[in-house]
Amino acid sequence: MNWVKRILRLAEFSEGAGIARRYFVVNGFDGALSMLGIITGFFLGGTTDFDVVVGACMGGAVALFMSGISSAYISESAERQRDLAEIEQAMARDLSDTDHGRAARWTPWVIGVINGLSPLIISLLIILPIILHIGGLQFPWSPLLTSMTTGMALMFLLGVFLGRIGGGHWLLSGGKALLVGLVTLGIIWLVD
Repeated sequence: MNWVKRILRLAEFSEGAGIARRYFVVNGFDGALSMLGIITGFFLGGTTDFDVVVGACMGGAVALFMSGISSAYISESAERQRDLAEIEQAMARDLSDTDHGRAARWTPWVIGVINGLSPLIISLLIILPIILHIGGLQFPWSPLLTSMTTGMALMFLLGVFLGRIGGGHWLLSGGKALLVGLVTLGIIWLVD
C-alpha cells in the first residue's frame, strides 16, 4: 500500500487530483448519457430481447473505457512532459529522478485510469437492473425503465458531487445534471 500513498502524493503534487476529479465527472456523464441513449432507443423500439440490450450497452461501456484511458493518458502525458521540459530548461537540470519527474510519469496513468473507469462503472450500474432481470429478478415495470431511472439518479448524484466540490447548492447542481438527462431523453424521443 506504500505505492498507493506515493502515487496519491504525486497526484497531489502535480495537481492531478483536481484534474482526475473533473475527468471522473465528465466521463461519468458521458457514460450515463451514452447508456441512457442506448437503453432509451431500445425502449422506444419495443425491444424485449434484453440480452441484445446488455450486449449493446457493454460494447458501448468498453469503448468508453478504452477511449477514456487512452485519450486522457495521451493528452495528460503530453502536457506533463511539456511542463517538465519547461521546468528543466528553467532550472538547467534533469528532473527525471525528482518528484516532478515521477509526477510527470505517473499522473497521466492515474488520470487515464480514472477517466476510463468512470464511464465503465456508471454504465455497469445503469445496466445492472437489466442484468438482474435476465438473472430472474422481476421488477414491477420494465427493466429498461428501471435502468433509465437508475441512469437519471446517477446523473443527479454526479451533479450533487459537483455542487459539493464547487461550494454551490447541491440540490440546484443535481437538478441541472438531471435536466441534462431529461433533455437528452426528450431529444431521443423526438428523433425516434
